[in-house]
Amino acid sequence: MRRPPRRTGHRLTIRHVRTIVAAMDIRRALTPAELTAAESLFDGPARTEWSERFLAAPGHLMLIAYVDGVPAGMVSGIEMSHPDKGTEMCLYELSVDEGYRRRGIGRDLTLALAEEAKARGCYGMWVGVDTDNEAALATYDAAGARDEGVFSMRGWPLSP
Repeated sequence: MRRPPRRTGHRLTIRHVRTIVAAMDIRRALTPAELTAAESLFDGPARTEWSERFLAAPGHLMLIAYVDGVPAGMVSGIEMSHPDKGTEMCLYELSVDEGYRRRGIGRDLTLALAEEAKARGCYGMWVGVDTDNEAALATYDAAGARDEGVFSMRGWPLSP
């Protein structure tokens, strides 16, 4: 008989998360080859030199969800520190392959990143998301995120 999930606040424990999708495993990417193998989850191809830089940077991490050994989703996080605030985790990007959507993989990846952030001593985690991206908002809500209000984002395109 399967026991119900243990709840910790608004979050499910990872023990339960890994049983939601049969044969799913969430692992931290450690090599450029792992990123290349999962590049279908990115907006474009993974470049070796950028992959190496990402993986070597302190506070950068990427978790990849594998279903039956196939990359099905990924989440990247970047620690951000400030002298008067401490360290927080920015959920930089979340992606789930179309064929694996609506199975809880995005939520599980988000929870796994939050758990890693907590283990690293981060005081919180945040993500910027378009207000009309209903799928992303539902995913983050399901993972226990709270709406902290609307903000405007500005960018500076810089040429390398």
